[in-house]
Amino acid sequence: MIVIEVEKNQNENTVALLRRFTKKMHGAKILNAIRDKRHATRPMSKLRKKRHLLKRLETTAYYEKMKKLGKLKLPVKK
Repeated sequence: MIVIEVEKNQNENTVALLRRFTKKMHGAKILNAIRDKRHATRPMSKLRKKRHLLKRLETTAYYEKMKKLGKLKLPVKK
């Protein structure tokens, strides 16, 4: 955890103090780290990876079969 402290100078107003604090926050890249953690996702479980792979293999085999039978329209390359 990073702690940022900003003390008010004698002739400094609140707006300038907030500006200095914001610049330190941007310099420490704290907000970026927090935003990255907000949308973090768990890694896939082994079972889910296996099911995903099997489904992909089935789909690939199906499309290969349909292509050999001539029932699949292939995109025309120009």
